[in-house]
Amino acid sequence: MRQYFLTVFDKSGEKLLDESFDASGNDEAKQIGRKRLDEEGYHEHTHRCVSPEAKLVLFHR
Repeated sequence: MRQYFLTVFDKSGEKLLDESFDASGNDEAKQIGRKRLDEEGYHEHTHRCVSPEAKLVLFHR
């Protein structure tokens, strides 16, 4: 398993969500990240999910 990081920001730049989770790869990380965004109601907020190598897996501005 690899550790991914999901961060959500409001319009002022304040972090609304900043958490890590484990996934077996980028595809699973995308699914987990989207699920967390939906659960928290942050799907339309600015967000990013990065891999352990700091590559973007999910991004919305």
